[in-house]
Amino acid sequence: MLTVFTAAAANDPVLRTQARERTVPIPSTITPVPGYPRKLSVFKIAASKFWQVRCWIAGRTHRRSTQTQSLRMAQSFARDFYEQLLAQSASLRIEPTPTSSVVLNDTITVKPQHTFAAMAAQMMANEQARVERGEFSAGSLKVLRNRLDAHILPRWGKQRPADIDHAQLLAFTQYLSKSFSTITVSQYLVAVRKILTLAVAVNALDKLPEFPKVRVQTNSRGAFTPTEYWQIMRTARKLQNTRHPDSDSTLRKSYRLRSAEYTMPPDVAWCIGFMVNSFIRPSDLKTLKHRHVEVVRNGNTYLRLNLPKTKSHAKPIVTLQPAVRIYQQLTQHYSAKNLAAPDDYLFLPHLRDRAYAHWVLAFYFNWVLARTGLKLGAHGQERSLYSLRHSSITFRLLYGQGIDLLTLARNARTSIDMINQHYASTVTGEQNIGMLQSRRTRQHSPSVTS
Repeated sequence: MLTVFTAAAANDPVLRTQARERTVPIPSTITPVPGYPRKLSVFKIAASKFWQVRCWIAGRTHRRSTQTQSLRMAQSFARDFYEQLLAQSASLRIEPTPTSSVVLNDTITVKPQHTFAAMAAQMMANEQARVERGEFSAGSLKVLRNRLDAHILPRWGKQRPADIDHAQLLAFTQYLSKSFSTITVSQYLVAVRKILTLAVAVNALDKLPEFPKVRVQTNSRGAFTPTEYWQIMRTARKLQNTRHPDSDSTLRKSYRLRSAEYTMPPDVAWCIGFMVNSFIRPSDLKTLKHRHVEVVRNGNTYLRLNLPKTKSHAKPIVTLQPAVRIYQQLTQHYSAKNLAAPDDYLFLPHLRDRAYAHWVLAFYFNWVLARTGLKLGAHGQERSLYSLRHSSITFRLLYGQGIDLLTLARNARTSIDMINQHYASTVTGEQNIGMLQSRRTRQHSPSVTS
């Protein structure tokens, strides 16, 4: 009897063709997306070098290519794909409750039964539309999505919005406070508020619950002193083209580096010098192309950076003169490899996955900080690539000759308030003792002669 079930099917010669097998998921590559139902997964097929995504929603299987070879990026694409499908399938219609009697001149209002996850998916679709209109940055949307995936949806995804009250929000706040800063906790609550506000708008919730009050304490990123800056610059130059000391297995599995990036590229040293002399954000490193850069030589020599719009700022950035020399060095280096065309990226232009390129720069910058012992600032704050931007603005406040905050803020694509609260928070009176003790020169009035 067993042979009946183990024998080949009569239509196997038709179905088990090579063309079909090339599109069948490779079993060993099927990978679930953390924090999401197991019906959402990514996998590889023999017919493509890219990861694929599939999920079961609304009675059918949805599949699509992620157009990336990175598992991390494929899982991020899968989250977007799943949320868009969930938002499309979520019905916002109000269905009446069956009743045995008819009440004249009266309307029975029944609240739709939406889960918190369905509301979150619709909210993300709304925020995506804001990104397309230019009202919300793609980076902020990604941060919002990460927060949903990390702690919000695993906690409340299957519940109804009406079940989330002040007590649950307070418990959530206390849970987050054990691991995160007050500003991060506050931003998590903002994400929850967006979802519940949408629930009120579609009549799935009567009113917003009372949210806990969180007093935000800002901790500015630790800037480097000039001595520390030159120390990390010299170390980065010394370590370029040096293989990372960790094993191949660790670099591949723990840090998701490809074998081609097991050695530190010269771009790390260029990146350090360029950021300190150009005021740009780390996120600009992965989008900056040669077409965005213009070398200006008049009374002063500098670069004019016409970067894509970031955080509602679109004005050009002008750099300090050392940035010109750094730009010329990296241009000369990549021109020999035919990677310095207008549409080529400045840093690691051979890596088309720009999120991965940014990760490589950040990974090796952390190695430099580890080698120099400068990962932590004087007050224990962790340093990262963003500390270079912090240093750039701080150096101008300390050593710029009479620079005003408005000019500095506009050129750095930030606000005066942000400089006062964050970037200038480490500037002390003693550091500008010369300016504090300076005296105006006495101006003599011209004599009046009759």
